[in-house]
Amino acid sequence: MKTVLITGANKGIGLETARQLAQQGYHVFLGSRNLAKGRLAATQLQTEGLSAVEAIELDVSNAESVRAARAEIGRKTQVLDALVNNAAITGGMPQAATGASVATFEDVFNTNVYGVVRVTQTFLDLLQQSPQPRIVNVGSSGASLTLNSDPTWKYYHHKGAVYPASKAALHMYTIVLAYELRDTPFRVNAVDPGFTATDLNNHRGTGTVQEAATRIAKYVLVGDEGPTGKFISEEHTPGTGEIPW
Repeated sequence: MKTVLITGANKGIGLETARQLAQQGYHVFLGSRNLAKGRLAATQLQTEGLSAVEAIELDVSNAESVRAARAEIGRKTQVLDALVNNAAITGGMPQAATGASVATFEDVFNTNVYGVVRVTQTFLDLLQQSPQPRIVNVGSSGASLTLNSDPTWKYYHHKGAVYPASKAALHMYTIVLAYELRDTPFRVNAVDPGFTATDLNNHRGTGTVQEAATRIAKYVLVGDEGPTGKFISEEHTPGTGEIPW
């Protein structure tokens, strides 16, 4: 049975991604900053008949928590087949470039960028034991520098200095990570789930968590000839899905 770790998986897109991958036969490590909430989410999936789901306490913003999660998962498996870096925070709105505090930047980057680095580097050894390792970093089309510079883009006037900047940094990390792993079986991609109605945006999104999770799961399940080092947004570009950085 293949294994996957999903961060921030106790609700929203992360939980639905856990559901869909469990339905595909994966053993899901459901990462949650709050273990009690993680266990409730795991129980919810188990009552749906998805027994291969277990909660792991994992606060991506805390190095000690990440190391503890690695130790716990390492006691359960020697191989991790996929990692979905989903956990993220917005930092609150508005986020004017002229007014957003450095403290807000630090908080958001600590989860959205440094958290991904912590988790990826800490679990890389387990991923390297998989014959088909996959890493999906959950990005955002709102962090595309090209689109944000295009006055004809439908979200052109929806700007933010903090959250989109963190996702743009995540995208760059994805490019470099995929490059460093280019001669290995890894497939590493940034995937935009779309403007999804979740707690992250006070449910203002227009897409469903089911649609978003399907987009993410697709690149966990991608075959050996699948893309790597790409930025995918099937909401923006149906079909191929690739969009400009």
